[in-house]
Amino acid sequence: MHEISLVRNIFRTLEDEFPTDMGRIRGIYLKAGLLSNVQPILMQNAFAAVLEDEPRYQQTSLHVEVLPILIHCDVCDKTTEVQQYKFVCPCGRPSRNVVQGEELLISKVEFDD
Repeated sequence: MHEISLVRNIFRTLEDEFPTDMGRIRGIYLKAGLLSNVQPILMQNAFAAVLEDEPRYQQTSLHVEVLPILIHCDVCDKTTEVQQYKFVCPCGRPSRNVVQGEELLISKVEFDD
């Protein structure tokens, strides 16, 4: 389950960024593109498992926002959402130019006052 290592990496990133404030973190917000192979329910389960090993983070919650896949067509210069994994612009041209949907980002961190 690669989600466990993703959650551990998220905590390591936050520990590097906020070494003295880790005990104050109350919410971690992620943006996960559909192509990132991250399933929100599996991330939540992995997060709960990591919290079992890391009781100091028990007051922290995880929020995952799934982002749709967006492609940009160089022919008609439009950005559109991919439907049913068909990477075709409404103009009929296929596009490999993915502008959203592959990311896994920490978008926000909430701290206790």
